[in-house]
Amino acid sequence: MKLFHAPTSPFVRKVMVVAQEAGLLDAIEIVFNAASPVNRDAVLTDANPLGKIPALVLDDGTALYDSPVICEYLAARGSAPSLFPPNGPERWNALTQQALSDGLLDAALTARYEAVMRPEEKQWRVWREAQLAKIDGALQRIEAIVPTLDDAMTIGTISMGCALGYLDFRFAELGWRERCPQAALWFAEFDARPAMAATRPRERVA
Repeated sequence: MKLFHAPTSPFVRKVMVVAQEAGLLDAIEIVFNAASPVNRDAVLTDANPLGKIPALVLDDGTALYDSPVICEYLAARGSAPSLFPPNGPERWNALTQQALSDGLLDAALTARYEAVMRPEEKQWRVWREAQLAKIDGALQRIEAIVPTLDDAMTIGTISMGCALGYLDFRFAELGWRERCPQAALWFAEFDARPAMAATRPRERVA
């Protein structure tokens, strides 16, 4: 298998955490791709016409995208099916937690692109503030969720951990811990798990 990957991507991090939990890291070839939202890469778009990472190309050439699909595939193929609970309330909770966290990340990436990729004279402050409001709403919901969690690792908790880790990486100025003390306590313990510690976002070293 071949994974289009960037060490700064929280969605790639989700996939790498699941791959490690499923015992499939050795079966995955890592292919760096920056996946710019404004410059399409033909190599990446051949696998994913949306030009987004992560994208996983299977040994038979089939391409899977994006992170929710890849994560479920790896969990089912490897030794971590419990990351996606079977049908019932636990499954819907985990999938909703994943959707909440992915939505937080979508808003965070949109806000970041507005600030660092759009020319300053064309930046729309109101638009960026609207994305930050989505992040705040998602954080408040995560703060309400974490006291109900047990020690189980699911796609929901992995997604929440990757979302909070990305805020540390790119949005430290938001100071989310001060407003979400329960989430901060939960994250400190969850982010210390081996698969999370091994996948923390970082700038790529050439």
